[in-house]
Amino acid sequence: MASHPVDFRKGPDSLLALVRDAGSDPFNGSLYVFRAKRADRIKIAWWDGSGVCLYSKRLEKNQFVWPKIGPARVQLNHAQLLALVDGMDWKRVRSATVKRPEFVG
Repeated sequence: MASHPVDFRKGPDSLLALVRDAGSDPFNGSLYVFRAKRADRIKIAWWDGSGVCLYSKRLEKNQFVWPKIGPARVQLNHAQLLALVDGMDWKRVRSATVKRPEFVG
C-alpha cells in the first residue's frame, strides 16, 4: 500500500506503472493499494493472470484509515486489507501467530 496520495484520474495501467517505477513487479499477483488526497477514496490495482484489474471505492460519510503520508510502503495481510476496504481501522487487526507444522510421515 502506498502511503503517499496519487492522482485519482489515473487508470489501472498508470497505477501499475507507478508500481514498476517504484521498483516492484506489477505483474506478480500482489494487490497494490492507492489513496487519493481526500482520505475517502481507495483504488486497488493488480494483475490476475489474464488482465489488469481495478477496484475503486469512495466512502460516503467516513474516511479510510491510512498510514501517515510519506514515502514508505506498507504491507497488509488479507484480514487487514478487508478491514481497510470496509472503512475499519486495519491497524488494530492482528493475525494469530501460527507455528509451522512439522512433517509427519
